[in-house]
Amino acid sequence: MAASDEEEGRQEVARYEALAEAAYSEMYETRSPAGSYSELKECFAMAIGAAERAGLHDEAKRLSARLDHCRKVYRSQFSGF
Repeated sequence: MAASDEEEGRQEVARYEALAEAAYSEMYETRSPAGSYSELKECFAMAIGAAERAGLHDEAKRLSARLDHCRKVYRSQFSGF
């Protein structure tokens, strides 16, 4: 993979991760967190896919771990909504 392709992959990962983290924050500010949770799962999935396509396997693992953490938080704090 060329350096510019890797950089583009990193930028794509960062863009999706930022969207996922914004959705995570929004879960705490809304009366209906299910929509934000759905959005964060989708954005993390897109970020993980972008990382894998760019050959950034460690980044994909890190993002997967973050997604797992977000799932645990949602289930423990918001599952009654």
